[in-house]
Amino acid sequence: MRIAVLAGGIGGARFLLGVRAWARAHDAEVTAIVNVGDDVTLHGLRICPDLDSIMYTLGGGSDTERGWGRAGESWTVKEELAKYGAEPTWFGLGDKDIATHLVRTRQLSAGLPLSQITRNLCERWQPGITMLPATDNKLETHAVTDQGAVHFQEWWIRYRADIPTETFVFLGAAESRPAPGVLEALDSADVILVAPSNPVVSIAPILAVPGLRAALVGRKVVGVSPIIGDAPVRGMADKCLAVLGVPVTAGAVGAMYADFLTAWLVDSDDTAEIEGVEVVRTPLWMTDEAATVAMVEAALAC
Repeated sequence: MRIAVLAGGIGGARFLLGVRAWARAHDAEVTAIVNVGDDVTLHGLRICPDLDSIMYTLGGGSDTERGWGRAGESWTVKEELAKYGAEPTWFGLGDKDIATHLVRTRQLSAGLPLSQITRNLCERWQPGITMLPATDNKLETHAVTDQGAVHFQEWWIRYRADIPTETFVFLGAAESRPAPGVLEALDSADVILVAPSNPVVSIAPILAVPGLRAALVGRKVVGVSPIIGDAPVRGMADKCLAVLGVPVTAGAVGAMYADFLTAWLVDSDDTAEIEGVEVVRTPLWMTDEAATVAMVEAALAC
Protein backbone atom coordinates (compact mmCIF):
# COMPACT_ATOMS: atom_id res chain seq x y z
CA MET A 1 0.00 0.00 0.00
CA ARG A 2 1.14 3.51 -0.76
CA ILE A 3 0.09 6.43 1.42
CA ALA A 4 0.66 10.11 0.71
CA VAL A 5 0.20 12.66 3.48
CA LEU A 6 -0.16 16.44 3.24
CA ALA A 7 1.39 17.79 6.42
CA GLY A 8 2.92 20.72 8.24
CA GLY A 9 3.67 21.85 11.75
CA ILE A 10 3.88 19.89 15.00
CA GLY A 11 0.42 18.40 14.47
CA GLY A 12 1.52 17.02 11.13
CA ALA A 13 4.72 15.64 12.62
CA ARG A 14 2.90 13.84 15.42
CA PHE A 15 0.32 12.47 13.03
CA LEU A 16 3.10 11.10 10.83
CA LEU A 17 4.46 9.15 13.80
CA GLY A 18 1.21 7.21 13.78
CA VAL A 19 1.17 6.85 9.99
CA ARG A 20 4.73 5.50 10.05
CA ALA A 21 3.92 3.04 12.85
CA TRP A 22 0.90 1.73 10.93
CA ALA A 23 2.91 1.52 7.72
CA ARG A 24 5.69 -0.47 9.36
CA ALA A 25 3.16 -2.98 10.68
CA HIS A 26 1.52 -3.36 7.27
CA ASP A 27 4.53 -3.07 4.93
CA ALA A 28 3.25 0.18 3.43
CA GLU A 29 5.13 3.09 1.86
CA VAL A 30 4.61 6.64 3.11
CA THR A 31 5.41 9.91 1.39
CA ALA A 32 4.89 13.19 3.25
CA ILE A 33 4.33 16.29 1.12
CA VAL A 34 5.36 19.09 3.44
CA ASN A 35 4.46 22.76 3.68
CA VAL A 36 7.19 25.28 2.85
CA GLY A 37 5.14 28.44 3.41
CA ASP A 38 6.73 28.91 6.84
CA ASP A 39 10.22 28.94 5.32
CA VAL A 40 12.15 32.12 6.02
CA THR A 41 15.67 33.54 5.72
CA LEU A 42 17.10 34.97 8.95
CA HIS A 43 20.72 35.85 9.80
CA GLY A 44 21.57 34.71 6.27
CA LEU A 45 20.28 31.18 6.91
CA ARG A 46 17.39 29.46 5.14
CA ILE A 47 15.08 27.99 7.76
CA CYS A 48 12.41 25.40 6.93
CA PRO A 49 10.40 24.96 10.15
CA ASP A 50 7.92 22.33 8.97
CA LEU A 51 10.43 20.15 7.14
CA ASP A 52 12.71 20.30 10.16
CA SER A 53 9.96 19.63 12.72
CA ILE A 54 8.90 16.51 10.86
CA MET A 55 12.49 15.38 10.28
CA TYR A 56 13.49 15.87 13.92
CA THR A 57 10.30 14.28 15.26
CA LEU A 58 10.51 11.17 13.09
CA GLY A 59 14.27 11.01 13.54
CA GLY A 60 14.03 11.00 17.34
CA GLY A 61 15.76 14.35 17.81
CA SER A 62 12.91 16.68 18.76
CA ASP A 63 12.28 18.27 22.13
CA THR A 64 9.11 16.46 23.20
CA GLU A 65 8.59 18.60 26.32
CA ARG A 66 8.81 21.95 24.53
CA GLY A 67 7.04 20.56 21.47
CA TRP A 68 9.43 22.06 18.92
CA GLY A 69 13.14 22.31 18.15
CA ARG A 70 15.95 19.97 19.12
CA ALA A 71 16.28 17.97 22.30
CA GLY A 72 19.17 19.08 24.51
CA GLU A 73 19.37 22.40 22.70
CA SER A 74 21.67 25.25 23.78
CA TRP A 75 21.41 28.94 22.93
CA THR A 76 24.93 30.38 22.90
CA VAL A 77 24.69 31.86 19.39
CA LYS A 78 21.32 33.42 20.17
CA GLU A 79 22.78 35.08 23.28
CA GLU A 80 25.79 36.36 21.36
CA LEU A 81 23.60 37.78 18.59
CA ALA A 82 21.53 39.60 21.21
CA LYS A 83 24.69 41.17 22.64
CA TYR A 84 25.46 42.54 19.19
CA GLY A 85 21.89 43.81 18.87
CA ALA A 86 21.59 41.77 15.67
CA GLU A 87 18.07 41.75 14.27
CA PRO A 88 15.72 40.03 14.28
CA THR A 89 15.70 39.57 18.03
CA TRP A 90 12.18 38.08 18.03
CA PHE A 91 13.26 34.80 16.42
CA GLY A 92 15.64 32.52 18.28
CA LEU A 93 17.76 29.78 16.73
CA GLY A 94 19.25 27.04 18.87
CA ASP A 95 22.87 26.01 18.37
CA LYS A 96 22.06 22.50 17.14
CA ASP A 97 19.32 23.81 14.88
CA ILE A 98 21.73 26.31 13.33
CA ALA A 99 23.88 23.43 12.09
CA THR A 100 20.95 22.15 10.01
CA HIS A 101 20.33 25.61 8.56
CA LEU A 102 24.01 26.09 7.75
CA VAL A 103 24.11 22.82 5.81
CA ARG A 104 20.88 23.66 3.97
CA THR A 105 21.96 27.22 3.13
CA ARG A 106 25.36 26.12 1.86
CA GLN A 107 23.77 23.51 -0.40
CA LEU A 108 21.17 25.98 -1.67
CA SER A 109 24.01 28.38 -2.50
CA ALA A 110 25.70 25.57 -4.42
CA GLY A 111 22.59 25.23 -6.58
CA LEU A 112 20.97 22.12 -5.11
CA PRO A 113 17.15 22.10 -5.02
CA LEU A 114 15.36 21.91 -1.68
CA SER A 115 14.03 18.42 -2.42
CA GLN A 116 17.57 17.07 -2.90
CA ILE A 117 18.80 18.89 0.20
CA THR A 118 15.94 17.40 2.22
CA ARG A 119 17.00 13.93 1.07
CA ASN A 120 20.56 14.72 2.07
CA LEU A 121 19.54 15.88 5.55
CA CYS A 122 17.34 12.81 5.99
CA GLU A 123 20.34 10.55 5.44
CA ARG A 124 21.33 11.49 8.96
CA TRP A 125 17.87 11.44 10.57
CA GLN A 126 16.39 8.37 8.85
CA PRO A 127 12.74 9.39 9.33
CA GLY A 128 11.45 6.11 7.92
CA ILE A 129 9.29 7.82 5.31
CA THR A 130 9.94 9.82 2.16
CA MET A 131 9.81 13.56 2.83
CA LEU A 132 9.19 15.95 -0.05
CA PRO A 133 8.79 19.72 0.09
CA ALA A 134 5.64 20.76 -1.77
CA THR A 135 7.83 22.81 -4.11
CA ASP A 136 11.50 23.55 -4.70
CA ASN A 137 10.59 27.15 -5.50
CA LYS A 138 10.56 29.92 -2.93
CA LEU A 139 7.05 30.13 -1.48
CA GLU A 140 6.35 32.09 1.70
CA THR A 141 3.18 32.80 3.65
CA HIS A 142 2.74 36.48 4.52
CA ALA A 143 0.05 38.20 6.56
CA VAL A 144 -1.44 41.38 5.11
CA THR A 145 -1.78 43.70 8.11
CA ASP A 146 -2.39 47.38 8.83
CA GLN A 147 1.41 47.64 9.09
CA GLY A 148 1.90 46.13 5.64
CA ALA A 149 2.69 42.56 4.65
CA VAL A 150 4.81 40.65 7.16
CA HIS A 151 6.12 37.11 7.03
CA PHE A 152 3.90 34.65 8.87
CA GLN A 153 6.72 33.88 11.33
CA GLU A 154 6.93 37.53 12.30
CA TRP A 155 3.12 37.82 12.47
CA TRP A 156 2.93 34.93 14.90
CA ILE A 157 6.13 35.13 16.94
CA ARG A 158 6.77 38.87 17.08
CA TYR A 159 3.21 40.18 17.00
CA ARG A 160 1.51 37.11 18.54
CA ALA A 161 -1.18 37.41 15.84
CA ASP A 162 -2.42 40.47 17.70
CA ILE A 163 -2.41 43.10 14.94
CA PRO A 164 -5.29 43.88 12.55
CA THR A 165 -4.95 41.44 9.66
CA GLU A 166 -6.85 41.32 6.39
CA THR A 167 -5.74 38.03 4.88
CA PHE A 168 -2.84 35.72 4.13
CA VAL A 169 -1.02 35.49 0.80
CA PHE A 170 1.36 32.86 -0.52
CA LEU A 171 4.15 34.79 -2.22
CA GLY A 172 5.69 32.91 -5.10
CA ALA A 173 2.94 30.29 -5.25
CA ALA A 174 1.70 31.24 -8.73
CA GLU A 175 5.18 30.83 -10.20
CA SER A 176 6.00 27.64 -8.30
CA ARG A 177 5.92 24.06 -9.51
CA PRO A 178 5.49 20.81 -7.57
CA ALA A 179 8.81 19.44 -6.40
CA PRO A 180 10.08 16.32 -8.20
CA GLY A 181 8.20 13.27 -6.98
CA VAL A 182 5.21 15.14 -5.53
CA LEU A 183 2.70 14.57 -8.32
CA GLU A 184 4.01 11.04 -8.78
CA ALA A 185 3.45 10.30 -5.07
CA LEU A 186 -0.12 11.59 -5.27
CA ASP A 187 -0.84 9.72 -8.49
CA SER A 188 0.46 6.39 -7.16
CA ALA A 189 -1.06 6.63 -3.67
CA ASP A 190 -3.82 4.22 -2.69
CA VAL A 191 -4.99 6.84 -0.21
CA ILE A 192 -4.07 10.46 0.45
CA LEU A 193 -4.33 11.73 4.02
CA VAL A 194 -4.63 15.36 5.08
CA ALA A 195 -2.96 15.66 8.49
CA PRO A 196 -4.57 17.62 11.34
CA SER A 197 -2.39 20.60 10.50
CA ASN A 198 -3.32 24.28 10.43
CA PRO A 199 -5.62 24.57 7.38
CA VAL A 200 -4.69 28.19 6.67
CA VAL A 201 -0.91 28.28 6.94
CA SER A 202 0.13 24.60 6.75
CA ILE A 203 -2.21 22.92 4.26
CA ALA A 204 -3.36 25.89 2.15
CA PRO A 205 0.20 26.79 1.01
CA ILE A 206 0.62 23.21 -0.25
CA LEU A 207 -2.65 23.43 -2.16
CA ALA A 208 -1.57 26.80 -3.59
CA VAL A 209 1.19 25.14 -5.64
CA PRO A 210 -0.27 24.92 -9.17
CA GLY A 211 -1.46 21.41 -9.96
CA LEU A 212 -1.55 20.05 -6.43
CA ARG A 213 -5.17 20.72 -5.55
CA ALA A 214 -6.31 19.43 -8.94
CA ALA A 215 -4.28 16.27 -8.38
CA LEU A 216 -6.43 15.43 -5.35
CA VAL A 217 -9.79 15.61 -7.12
CA GLY A 218 -11.22 12.18 -7.87
CA ARG A 219 -8.78 10.40 -5.56
CA LYS A 220 -9.40 8.76 -2.19
CA VAL A 221 -8.60 11.64 0.16
CA VAL A 222 -9.29 11.42 3.87
CA GLY A 223 -8.72 14.42 6.11
CA VAL A 224 -8.38 14.69 9.88
CA SER A 225 -9.82 17.71 11.66
CA PRO A 226 -7.34 19.91 13.55
CA ILE A 227 -10.30 21.31 15.50
CA ILE A 228 -11.85 19.52 18.47
CA GLY A 229 -14.87 21.21 19.96
CA ASP A 230 -14.37 24.89 19.27
CA ALA A 231 -10.58 25.05 19.56
CA PRO A 232 -7.51 23.85 17.68
CA VAL A 233 -5.74 20.81 19.04
CA ARG A 234 -2.54 22.84 19.00
CA GLY A 235 -1.27 26.14 17.67
CA MET A 236 -3.03 29.16 16.26
CA ALA A 237 -5.49 27.78 13.73
CA ASP A 238 -8.29 29.66 15.49
CA LYS A 239 -6.56 33.00 14.99
CA CYS A 240 -5.82 32.21 11.35
CA LEU A 241 -9.37 31.07 10.65
CA ALA A 242 -10.70 34.25 12.28
CA VAL A 243 -8.74 36.35 9.77
CA LEU A 244 -10.56 34.56 6.95
CA GLY A 245 -13.93 34.72 8.68
CA VAL A 246 -14.15 30.91 8.93
CA PRO A 247 -15.84 29.48 12.04
CA VAL A 248 -13.59 27.47 14.36
CA THR A 249 -15.41 24.18 13.89
CA ALA A 250 -14.52 20.80 12.43
CA GLY A 251 -17.25 21.18 9.83
CA ALA A 252 -16.11 24.60 8.64
CA VAL A 253 -12.53 23.41 8.20
CA GLY A 254 -13.65 20.28 6.38
CA ALA A 255 -15.66 22.45 4.02
CA MET A 256 -12.42 24.18 3.01
CA TYR A 257 -11.37 20.85 1.45
CA ALA A 258 -14.80 19.74 0.24
CA ASP A 259 -13.91 19.82 -3.47
CA PHE A 260 -11.52 16.89 -3.07
CA LEU A 261 -12.36 15.15 0.23
CA THR A 262 -13.71 11.61 0.27
CA ALA A 263 -14.07 11.46 4.04
CA TRP A 264 -13.48 13.77 7.01
CA LEU A 265 -12.60 12.58 10.49
CA VAL A 266 -14.00 14.59 13.41
CA ASP A 267 -13.70 13.91 17.12
CA SER A 268 -16.18 11.61 18.80
CA ASP A 269 -17.98 14.52 20.48
CA ASP A 270 -18.14 16.66 17.33
CA THR A 271 -20.54 16.73 14.42
CA ALA A 272 -20.24 18.04 10.88
CA GLU A 273 -22.19 18.00 7.66
CA ILE A 274 -20.27 18.46 4.41
CA GLU A 275 -22.12 17.81 1.18
CA GLY A 276 -20.69 14.88 -0.72
CA VAL A 277 -18.21 13.98 2.05
CA GLU A 278 -18.46 11.08 4.47
CA VAL A 279 -18.04 12.36 8.04
CA VAL A 280 -16.57 9.84 10.50
CA ARG A 281 -16.56 10.38 14.26
CA THR A 282 -13.57 8.92 16.09
CA PRO A 283 -11.25 9.95 18.97
CA LEU A 284 -8.77 12.53 17.63
CA TRP A 285 -6.59 13.34 20.64
CA MET A 286 -3.04 12.24 19.77
CA THR A 287 -2.18 11.38 23.37
CA ASP A 288 0.36 8.74 22.35
CA GLU A 289 1.44 6.73 19.35
CA ALA A 290 -1.20 4.03 19.88
CA ALA A 291 -3.99 6.63 19.88
CA THR A 292 -2.59 8.16 16.70
CA VAL A 293 -2.33 4.75 15.02
CA ALA A 294 -6.02 4.22 15.85
CA MET A 295 -6.79 7.52 14.09
CA VAL A 296 -4.84 6.37 11.04
CA GLU A 297 -6.69 3.05 11.02
CA ALA A 298 -10.02 4.90 11.11
CA ALA A 299 -8.92 7.08 8.20
CA LEU A 300 -7.76 4.15 6.11
CA ALA A 301 -10.99 2.29 6.78
CA CYS A 302 -13.06 4.98 5.07
